[in-house]
Amino acid sequence: MDLDSVRTFVAAAEAGRFQEAAAELAVTQQAVSKRIAALERSLGVRLFTRTPRGAELTIDGQAFLPHARELLRVAERAVTSVRTGHRPLRVDVIASRGAATGLMRAFHRAHPDIDLDVVMLLEIETAVAALRSGTIDASFRAVAAPGRPLAEDIESVRVLDEPLQLLTGPAHALAGARSVPLARLARHRIWMPGIVPGSEWAAYYDDLTAEFGLTIEATGPNFGSDALLDTIADTPALATFMGGHTRLVWPTGHGLRRIPVTDPTPVYPHCLLWHRDNPHPALITLRTHLTTTTTAPDTAGTWAPSWAIPRP
Repeated sequence: MDLDSVRTFVAAAEAGRFQEAAAELAVTQQAVSKRIAALERSLGVRLFTRTPRGAELTIDGQAFLPHARELLRVAERAVTSVRTGHRPLRVDVIASRGAATGLMRAFHRAHPDIDLDVVMLLEIETAVAALRSGTIDASFRAVAAPGRPLAEDIESVRVLDEPLQLLTGPAHALAGARSVPLARLARHRIWMPGIVPGSEWAAYYDDLTAEFGLTIEATGPNFGSDALLDTIADTPALATFMGGHTRLVWPTGHGLRRIPVTDPTPVYPHCLLWHRDNPHPALITLRTHLTTTTTAPDTAGTWAPSWAIPRP
């Protein structure tokens, strides 16, 4: 069904005269008549009856009018959904409880007028493909792992260095420590199921273990964070790493401890990625917010992999 004909029908129905509808639509009266005639042929009914006072809707015209208005509303919503500056800003945060989600919540509080769609994509290849296709506008990742440079059309900026903490159960040997030097962890088992081979966080932990002689076990099925917390709480021999900005809740009886890691403090380099030709105006606002509200740490006391892009 031709939307111009539907729009002309609605204008004529509301004006009551083809001449006034033509003026409103900036077309000739002949064009209005042709569009109405074409719509009537398409529907197989008469929509108007000509009278000395103008054009009156027939019974069929009256029945069609509310549906015609709805057709135009749906068409406008469809156009708005993809019109730059009108559709929501779509951002990939990887997981709901991670640091990126906290950054986006803070952005939403600072800019409540900007509509947001938050999505969660696990693999960086999927995220980059979505950036290039325009499915999403931005993604939080750690870049760029050795041998996996970003495509030339993908831009990035480092926005947050998240310190790692050691998470232990109450019976773990380090449970009472106020902080723990990184080198001391070489004698302890660190369990992190769910590290995806080939992911940027797998590359991060590979470099961390190689440089400091740590042992990270990624064995066993990944049943999610609840199962991980249950095991850490009940197993004195195991600990795990957790981002300092990760938000997890566990039963009081677990007695879990979050212990700062020092000398140096490993930091996870969160970066914002976007396509260089993305025109969404809210993307600039997001980048400005992130680069001006996150504090760059004192790098003298921290460790990040050599492939992490530098802070701006």
